[in-house]
Amino acid sequence: MARGGGQSWTSAESEAAAAAEAEQPAEMAEETGPKEQGDKMVKETHYYDILGVKPSASPEEIKKAYRRLALKFHPDKNPDEGDKFKLISQVYEVLSDPKKRDIYDQGGEQAIKEGTSGSPGFSSPMDIFDMFFGGGARMARDRRGKNVVHQLSVTLEDLYNGTTKKLSLQKNVICEKCEGVGGKKGSVEKCLLCKGRGTQVHIQQIGPGMVQQIQTVCVECKGQGECISPKDRCESCQGAKVVHEKKVIEVHVEKGMKDGQKILFHGEGDQEPDLEPGDVIIVLDLEEHSVFQRRGHDLLMKMIILLSEALCGFKKTIQTLDRRILVITSKSGEVVKHGDLKCVRGEGMPIYKTPLEKGTLIIQFQVAFPKNHWLVLDKLPQLEALLPPRQKVRVSEDMEQVDLQEFSPTEHSWRQHREAYEEDEDGPRAGVQCQTA
Repeated sequence: MARGGGQSWTSAESEAAAAAEAEQPAEMAEETGPKEQGDKMVKETHYYDILGVKPSASPEEIKKAYRRLALKFHPDKNPDEGDKFKLISQVYEVLSDPKKRDIYDQGGEQAIKEGTSGSPGFSSPMDIFDMFFGGGARMARDRRGKNVVHQLSVTLEDLYNGTTKKLSLQKNVICEKCEGVGGKKGSVEKCLLCKGRGTQVHIQQIGPGMVQQIQTVCVECKGQGECISPKDRCESCQGAKVVHEKKVIEVHVEKGMKDGQKILFHGEGDQEPDLEPGDVIIVLDLEEHSVFQRRGHDLLMKMIILLSEALCGFKKTIQTLDRRILVITSKSGEVVKHGDLKCVRGEGMPIYKTPLEKGTLIIQFQVAFPKNHWLVLDKLPQLEALLPPRQKVRVSEDMEQVDLQEFSPTEHSWRQHREAYEEDEDGPRAGVQCQTA
């Protein structure tokens, strides 16, 4: 679901909103309360009533109230509550700024309008929301979690027919109990060892007068830049700020998708505080098929036919990837040679995004010749009479006649290796001389 600021409504925010509703927060007041509450005198209390806090509320209480209401009335969650979301964002902009809050306490809403007219503010309530939850849209783009890549094995049938597969993922999500703090409020301190940088620089001498700087992750805070006392750590995440969660996602493989094609799940990567979650990227990995090979939009297959079928014609059946049966027939009098290519239009792969259109089914024929002596010798003249005449050769006395024998490619390869070995052992053969200086 798209957010007004161009970002997506993350699962962590949705869960936080659900938790906020469970806490049953106070509704926004329609009328201003008394002008004096507790030990603080204010001109009017309308802004405080909108957030449901007292004029003496601390900055933490104001922040907590805004967080609860902003999640509840966010337009992605409640599209009809856009005006309320805008109002509480404007109120929080004032009450979260000590100077603006002081102006409001002394002069009310009119003083805010007069005092800030002409001064630049937030471009929209979404800027305030983004600033609060993720450090602003620009920072969210700059500080983004890593993408997670998974391979998904698919068959050629899956890519032909389309399918939906479920994939179980282990991911980190922000701890709900401590809201990503890692412990009790106020217990997080800057790491003294690395001074909050998360890294340490070591000087190492690598030679006389030569040193090398090596930067390593801080061993104390594990690169976080913050430390939490063991007694104050969150019981749920043990100070890690995130917990492991198992999530099952449905991957929709569409007709015509290709091997290596990527399917993106935006924002489904590991969550970290103050970081926009990365994406989960699914890469399709095509398994080898026993009959068909894919060539772009086309399908290629090999078909074995007998010599009699190659010469006299044939009728064959093919089972397609969606289990239909195609019947193919050669034309009368047509000879199919070994290695010939024929095709059937419109029976290839569906074209991605236009699955009603398909490529071509290409068939490569392999002619299976009969074995030796398959026909008795006295029948050969009858067969020869039916076939095209063979070429006759006139043999003279100065010609040599030789016999054909079976040849093994492995024997030829072994002989080449043996000759190379003999050349290495005994030096170059006769006729080759070494060049000397």
